[in-house]
Amino acid sequence: MSASFSNQFRLSITKALGDQLAEELDKLTPAPLTQDNLDELDRRAVIENLASRSGVYQLYRQTEQDPEPKLVYVGKAEKPLYQRLGNHLKKISGRIGISLDEMTFKCLFVAEDFTAVAPEKLLIKQYRKDGHIPWNTNGFGNKDPGRNRDRTVLKKNHFDVLFRIDLGREVVGLAAGGQTLESLLAQIKNGLPYNFRYEESGIYQDVTVSVPPGPMTADQAFRLVAANLPDGWQVAALMGYVIMYHDAQADYASAWRYYRGTEVHDSEPKLKAAGKIKEEDPEDNDADA
Repeated sequence: MSASFSNQFRLSITKALGDQLAEELDKLTPAPLTQDNLDELDRRAVIENLASRSGVYQLYRQTEQDPEPKLVYVGKAEKPLYQRLGNHLKKISGRIGISLDEMTFKCLFVAEDFTAVAPEKLLIKQYRKDGHIPWNTNGFGNKDPGRNRDRTVLKKNHFDVLFRIDLGREVVGLAAGGQTLESLLAQIKNGLPYNFRYEESGIYQDVTVSVPPGPMTADQAFRLVAANLPDGWQVAALMGYVIMYHDAQADYASAWRYYRGTEVHDSEPKLKAAGKIKEEDPEDNDADA
């Protein structure tokens, strides 16, 4: 006869924490992902004298084709929440096929230090089982992968493939008139909502560029830059960011436009089959947002 007077009990503190975080987030109403709302979020943290402005958050997307808000991403912010959400606002604003008008968010300030138990991983586990948060496995949270991965062939479901960068976006803060190429490159980098990485070189100080007055799109700015570069240089617009190198005008698997001298060439990016994409820790490289 088998014993029935004993059994094993395993207490899961992390599961309880994940459940509580999800329950508290479910009580909140999504707010539009706007700069005004993020500024209000920061003001509230200051007024309430929160020692830590870090926490966890959710992003929702709602489109005309799918009017029911869908939970697409959960994340953490060890730095102030408004800064991390601001990085996402900036990133989405510079993409084709998606609009900030479609995006809303919820967030929780987490006063205690839960870094060791990774609260966002608890939420990911909580929501993934229901088929939510597709952006947590499509590279949305990743930043500039660095020079060694510029030639990577992206998967068809990668965020950069679904929503490539918008070269029609106006460059903010461009100064008109004659200036060094070095100055112009810095202005373009600071004036776009996606990354523009370029090779360091002393030639930039020796080249003078005349910037016309009035608004200028990224496409126009890169045409101007390329026309003032020596032979062997090019600007390549990849799916998620733009690079400029003295690379003998090499081809890149995920490039869809090249600026070579006075010529512009469009290209069809190479793609791999859809699949899960490893997400880097977004807190490690926020500076490249």
